[in-house]
Amino acid sequence: MKYINYILAGTALAFMASCNDFLDTIPLDALSPGSTWKTEVDAQKFLVGCYDGWESGGEILYMDCASDFAYNNFSWEGYKNFGNGSVTAANPGANFYNYTTIRRCNTFLENIDQVTFADEKVKKDLIAQVRVIRAYRYFKMNWLYGGVPIIENYKSAQEAQVPRESEEKVRKFIETELDECTPDLNVKPSERGRIAQGAALAIRMREALYYGDWSTAKAKAQAIIDLNQYGLEQGTEGYSKLFQLAGQDSPEIILAVQYVTPTKVLGVIGQMYNNGDGGWSSIVPTHQLVDTYEMKTGLTIEEDTSYDPTHPFKNRDPRLGLSIIYPGADYIAGDGVKKVFNTLDKTVNGGNNSNYMTAADNASKTGLTWNKYLAPITQYSDIWKTAACPIVFRYAEVLLTWAEAENELSGPSPEVYNKINQVRQRVGMPKVDEAKYNTAAKLRELIWRERGVEFAGEGLRRADILRWKTADGKMLAEKVLNVRLERRVGTVDMAGADSETRATINVNALAEDKLIEVRKFEPKNRYFPFGQSILDKNPNLKQNEGY
Repeated sequence: MKYINYILAGTALAFMASCNDFLDTIPLDALSPGSTWKTEVDAQKFLVGCYDGWESGGEILYMDCASDFAYNNFSWEGYKNFGNGSVTAANPGANFYNYTTIRRCNTFLENIDQVTFADEKVKKDLIAQVRVIRAYRYFKMNWLYGGVPIIENYKSAQEAQVPRESEEKVRKFIETELDECTPDLNVKPSERGRIAQGAALAIRMREALYYGDWSTAKAKAQAIIDLNQYGLEQGTEGYSKLFQLAGQDSPEIILAVQYVTPTKVLGVIGQMYNNGDGGWSSIVPTHQLVDTYEMKTGLTIEEDTSYDPTHPFKNRDPRLGLSIIYPGADYIAGDGVKKVFNTLDKTVNGGNNSNYMTAADNASKTGLTWNKYLAPITQYSDIWKTAACPIVFRYAEVLLTWAEAENELSGPSPEVYNKINQVRQRVGMPKVDEAKYNTAAKLRELIWRERGVEFAGEGLRRADILRWKTADGKMLAEKVLNVRLERRVGTVDMAGADSETRATINVNALAEDKLIEVRKFEPKNRYFPFGQSILDKNPNLKQNEGY
C-alpha cells in the first residue's frame, strides 16, 4: 500500500498566504480562494495539508512519561512535570492546545463546494476525512483539558477570544461529526496513513471507552471487527515487527502517523536511545511497568512463588523483552554489533560504562530503554532522521476494548475471554484462567493489566489511569503516581549465558541510591493547565480548577 506523499503537504503549504496569529495557534497559512479551489487537485493538495500535524508521533511516544510507565528526565522537553505533578500555568509542560489543524479543516470545508468533482463519492470522502481529522483534534484537546472552544475561522483576534464550551458539549460535537461522516468514508484507505471507515470508528470507539460509554465502545469495536480488514500479527516476531520499519504495512495497524525520509522525519527516535548509542534517554520505561508483566505461567509476580526479585527478568511475559531492553539483555548496539546491555555497572571490561545510570544526563535513569520503535537500531541510517511511524490505533486495541466494554456491561463470557486470549496467545501467553477470573471485578483486574502491558510505550497509559477507578472511587493515577520513582541497583554478569539472569539486583540497596524522583498526583491533575501565554491571548478562556 502507498503512503500519503508528504511532499504534497509541502506543495500545499507553499500555496498558502499568511494570516494573523490569534486565538492560540492560528495557522500562518491558508489557501487563497482567488488562486486555488479550482480543481480536484487543489482539494487533494489542501487535504494533505490538513493531515500534516493531525497527530504528532513525538507526542505519542512521550505521553507515557505522564504516567507510571515511563520517565522523562528533561523538564525542558515538557513531559517530566506531567509525571511528577508539578505543572502550573507558568510551567504547563508540553502544549496540546493548538488550533492550526482545526483552522485548516475549517478552511477546507468552507471552500470545497467551489470545486466540481467528476465523482460525488470522491468529494464526500474528502469532506469526511477532514471532518474526522477535526473531530480527532477536538477529542484530544477535550480529553486533556476538559472543554475547549469550538471555533470558526475568525477574522480578528478579538472575534477569536471565545470562552470554553463544556466538556460534554465538545463530546457531543465530536460524536455527531464522527457518526455523520463515517458512512461517507472509503471502506478501505486509498493510501497508507489515510483515514477510512476503520480509523473513524476507532476514534469513536476510543472516545466512548475513555468516557465509560460501554455500549458505544463495544458497538464501534464490533463494527471494526466486521470490516474484516484487520488482524493480529502472530508470534513474538510479529509483535516486534509492528514497531519496525518493516512492519508499517501490517494488517494490525488501523492508523499511524506518517513520516518519510527525507521530506518529513521523526527525530524523537534519536532522543530515545541510551547514551552509549548516541541518544539522550529522553523517554525511558520504569520498573513499575516491569512489575506489571505477568510470569510466563500467567500468574503475577506476587502470585508466582518462582519469581525472584534478584532476577526480575526471568520467565516473564515475552512482551517484557519485546518492549524493553533490560540489564543483561542481548541487543544490537549503535555500531551494529550484538552486545549485552549493561546499565548497572560503572565500569565494563575495565572501561567506563557510558550507559551507567548516573554516568551522564543522557544515560537512562531507570536503567531501562525501549525496544519498541528502537530495535534494531540498524534499521535507521540516521537515528535523528527516521521514517518511524508511531501507531495511533491497532487491532489489539479493538479486541481489548470490546472485552473491557462487554465485561463492564455484562461480566465475563466466553466471547470476552476469547478476545483477551487472542491478544495473549499471539505472543505465547496462556489463556485466561476462567476459574480465577470468574467475576466482572476479577476480570477487570486482568483486563487493566493486559491493556497496560500490550500498549506499553504507545501513549495510552495516562488516559487509562485517569479513567480507571479504584475501590474507593479515586482515579488509579492517585495510587500509581503518588510514589517514589526508583531505579534498581545491581550488577551484570557480562559472560552469563542466560540473558534473563545476567542481571542480579541488590534488593537491599540504599533508598538514596535508588531514588530518581518523588512523584505526586492530585485530583486537579486530571486535566492539564492552560499555559499563561494562552490565557493572555484569550482572556475569556477560563483556567482549569486548582491551577
